[in-house]
Amino acid sequence: MMPSSIERSVYVLLTSIIVVGTAYSVLNETFLDTSDPLLTGLPHPLGGTHHFANKKNWLNVFFIKKAWAWTTAVFLLGWLAGLTSTPKPSKNQSTQGATTRTTTRSQNYRLLGTYFVLTAFWILFTTWFFGPALFERVVIASGGECLLPGPVPGMHITVPNEYCYTRSKISTETHPELFQSFLSTPNIEGIEATFVCPASDPNCVQNIRGVPRLRRGHDVSGHLFLLTVSILLLTQQLSVALETRRSWGTLQTISVGLNSVMLALWLLSAATTSLYFHSPSEKVTGFLLGVVAYAASQVVVSLIFSTPKTRYPNSSSTEAKGR
Repeated sequence: MMPSSIERSVYVLLTSIIVVGTAYSVLNETFLDTSDPLLTGLPHPLGGTHHFANKKNWLNVFFIKKAWAWTTAVFLLGWLAGLTSTPKPSKNQSTQGATTRTTTRSQNYRLLGTYFVLTAFWILFTTWFFGPALFERVVIASGGECLLPGPVPGMHITVPNEYCYTRSKISTETHPELFQSFLSTPNIEGIEATFVCPASDPNCVQNIRGVPRLRRGHDVSGHLFLLTVSILLLTQQLSVALETRRSWGTLQTISVGLNSVMLALWLLSAATTSLYFHSPSEKVTGFLLGVVAYAASQVVVSLIFSTPKTRYPNSSSTEAKGR
């Protein structure tokens, strides 16, 4: 199914936002390389003067961190409203009108299929892919390490990757054997470095605790990946809804309004991410993977839901009936 004019317009707008935002972040050095362990835990240098550079801004806290949940809520409301937007057929209804209703119903089920496929991609990329998620595998394959904050600022301790995969909280109480190896021979069980407590704090090991994170590799922008698939999904749903706008009820009108507001918020979120977070290459790969995931979902849905061919009476058959 070919994209509609509104889908093409939103795609061009999203692409322009990311390209311009990324270029601006490079030229004006506004982006924060979140894969650098020395910068990850620090506030953004522009956080005090640029509202959206602060990770505690309302858009990030209330919306971006729960992006797929918001997208799901708006999408499902719109999908349920779409089932009731087309009037029931009447006895005097034309063949073409009946075909329109059938096509709209088919589009609604294709939308639901797209949502489930994209949800599966979201899980594979960010949560689980036969073990570590795909994004985590990319970080490791590109030279990333599992790092635990050390006892003093700026110090990081490399631990086995499994602790990052399981997001385990590490301390002397929970993993005494791991901390013992820190103070002994290096390269034991995958640990690449040891450290020595300063003379002023000989028991600094007791102060080490926290959840290690994967750093230093290519950290694909999960935000832009998720924002991209969310925007493309909601735009497709909006396009389908606009085809039946003459038959909208109250629920459909509300759902379209919420869809439009959500799209505006996600486009704003894409702009703030492009301006302030991740390296340029990480933003580009996040966006491109989002586009690829959405395109793949359309292929899968097309294989599952075949569009029925519409047959209209030809002139010869009409004439024959007239005779």
